[in-house]
Amino acid sequence: MQQSVVPELAHTDTRPMHWLATATALTGVIALSSLFHPGSAKAAQSTAGPEPKPTPAATAPPSTTGVDFPLDCGPVKEVVVKKSTGDLDGDGRPETVSVVHCDSAMGTPPDGVYVLTQAAGATRPRVVATLVDPKERRTVTDLAVAGGKVTATLLGYSSDDVPSCCPDVKATAAWRWNGHAFVGGTPAATSSV
Repeated sequence: MQQSVVPELAHTDTRPMHWLATATALTGVIALSSLFHPGSAKAAQSTAGPEPKPTPAATAPPSTTGVDFPLDCGPVKEVVVKKSTGDLDGDGRPETVSVVHCDSAMGTPPDGVYVLTQAAGATRPRVVATLVDPKERRTVTDLAVAGGKVTATLLGYSSDDVPSCCPDVKATAAWRWNGHAFVGGTPAATSSV
């Protein structure tokens, strides 16, 4: 029998007893590790209050996809350019307010502002109110829903002689649901652009 020239490597000569000892040691480590699990992390948890609940599908805001807006665009399609959501009637389900116009290649197409709702169990949302009719020749530059109120910044024209490219009047409008209809609209006071 030859002796190893490097005594540190003498353990590389394995025997069945060596394998049995290694297997037993590994089995013990695995068994002990299954008894001592780290607890769930608690450092990142907040004690500020209950965790927010995920929004169920029944209370998700109505989507604008597939909605039949009361807008005649002829051969071009409708484009939703802005939208905002919030509970406007206090029923606990949000409505979606959408600014929509025809996808015109030139000029400034007038916007329509529509309120969408979707009843529980309904498969599609529907338009329940028109706040700004495209026939009014207005462009919506800002839209918000907050505190049960819709607000919008509208650009318009002081007369029919003003070209569609260049609105010259700016106004802020607001609407609120009164239980039967949306009331409010464009205030009489407007400013020049």
